[in-house]
Parts: sequence; C-alpha cells; structure tokens
Amino acid sequence: MSASHSPATSQAQEIKLTLRPRIKKAEESDWTTDDVVALFELPFNDLMFRAQQVHREHFDANAVQRSTLLSIKTGGCSEDCGYCSQAKRYQTGVEAEALMPVEEVVAKARIAKESGASRFCMGAAWRGPKDRDLEPVIEMVKQVKALGLETCVTLGMLREGQAQQLAAAGLDYYNHNLDTAAEEYDSIITTHSQADRFDTIAKVRDAGINVCAGGIVGMGESRRSRAALIAQLASMEPPPESVPINNLVRVEGTPLADVPPIDIFEFIRTIAAARITMPKSYVRLSAGRREMSDEAQSLCFLAGANSIFYGDKLLTTGNPEVSGDEALMQKLGIKSV
Repeated sequence: MSASHSPATSQAQEIKLTLRPRIKKAEESDWTTDDVVALFELPFNDLMFRAQQVHREHFDANAVQRSTLLSIKTGGCSEDCGYCSQAKRYQTGVEAEALMPVEEVVAKARIAKESGASRFCMGAAWRGPKDRDLEPVIEMVKQVKALGLETCVTLGMLREGQAQQLAAAGLDYYNHNLDTAAEEYDSIITTHSQADRFDTIAKVRDAGINVCAGGIVGMGESRRSRAALIAQLASMEPPPESVPINNLVRVEGTPLADVPPIDIFEFIRTIAAARITMPKSYVRLSAGRREMSDEAQSLCFLAGANSIFYGDKLLTTGNPEVSGDEALMQKLGIKSV
C-alpha cells in the first residue's frame, strides 16, 4: 500500500473534510461568537488536530517565547476588578507600595534575561498613569530595552499623548486585556467599561506599539461567553500580536474567591480556539499555570500556546519556578525563543 493511501493518511483526510464546513479559514478575521462556539463543540481530538495544523502553518511547533512579569507598582488600585488582589477596596493582604526605583527594575530585567526570558513586562496597579508617573516608566523602558530585551508595560488606561511617549521610548508591547466578554463585563468590573479598554488599545495601536490583549477564564462565565471573548479578540483589526489566556487565580478577599475552577479541558479548548482564530498571534499561557499539572500544560502547548510567563511571580500571585519550567521544556523538546 502506498503512503498516499495509508490508513493514517485517509483518516487525516476524513478529519479535514469533517472540519471544513464548520471552521473558517485562518486568514478570516470576522469571527462571530457562533463560529467560535462551533470550535468549542468539536470533538477534543479534532479541535487539537486543527489547532496544530494552524499553529504549524505560522510558528515552530516546538518553540515557546518566554516573558517575565514584574510588578513595578503594587497595590492601592482604585478600580473594582472582581478578580484583582491589588484593588484597595478588597482585603487581600496586598499592601500598597510605591513605584520601584528605575535601577532596581533594570537589575530584575538583567536577571530575567540571564534566566532565559526574551521579553520583560512591567505592571503598575493604576487606573491610569499620571504624567509624573510616566516619566520614570519611560526611563525603565529605555534601559530595559538597552539590555536587548523586548519591553512590555501594563499601566491601565492611557491619556492622550501617553502612548506616543511610550512609543518614542521604544516600547514594544502594551498589555491591556479585555478581561471577559462584553455581556459579562459589568458583572466583573463597574468602575470602567470595556469601551474604555478599547479606547486605550486604539491609542496604543495608533502609536505603532504592538498590542497584548487577552482575557481571564474561569470567572463563572459560560462556554458561550468564553467564545464571545475569543471572537472579540479575533475580530480586532488586526488581532493582538500577543494574546494572554489567564486561568483565574482565586484570591481570598476578592468577590471571585469562591468561584468554582474551570474544567481543565475547557481551558485547553479556549487555548485552541484562540490559536485557530488568531493564527499569527502569540498565545500566552498566563496566570493560573502554577495550578496546572505538567500534563495539562503540555496539552496547552499542543493546542497552540507558544508563550509563557517565566519566573516565580506574576504581579502578586505565584508562578512555576524556573527550574520546573526548564525540566518540563526539556521533557517536551521545546526550545526558548
């Protein structure tokens, strides 16, 4: 029997035919919620197969980008995001701290680079930065970039002209997540709207900075709401260059502390849906990774995740230790980019 007519080849062709009527082309960007729901409803193996097809068309399937995230200004935030340990209205044990000195941030960035990170992300717990706040952050961006690292910041909502200042400093990425689907937003956050988030993303895009935008799943939302979030992200023109998919870390003292955890296979389906709908984006396995087994993380990589936060802490919550990540990557034969 020739290779072209082997049982394995025939089975693969049958899978392609099965998926074709229900899955849009990867290049299309007008994804609807119904389109993404159809992805979620595929048999798990078929969904993974399709995600791998798309992933391999655009990326090295055995390479993962590593980012390190540092909280440069912790706690005391005025917003009421229901998941956040840094909101000052919640009793979470996180104390408000001043902005870190520039030299301390640069020292942390140097360690991150030596540990294998290629991008250094700096987060500040603000509703949005005042101009006086932005000045030291701009200096951080300049000095971290001078180390040869990609730079990313998440500072909240930006005012007119602030994105241009960050762009002039050489900022590579600005993170501003949509958090959840539009219909769920008011149940999670009331102190600003999702439209406010889109306004900042537009400012970032207009300034020529790459967009890092994703969301959080496991906040009690339905599958359809997860699909709606992915559809929103995928339909942006263009989609975000970096898409963090966060698994809620339940923090005592926050309104979402007692929400039941999402089923891990549903989380993996979310990763796969993000990969299929945003084929050229880096899909980042983000918060909640410490609570996942090696096997679950491996399935996330198989589903198309090709970026991780790397280091022992994500802002105020834990992250897998570097040594554990190194061991897992070695087992899987995954290299760092």
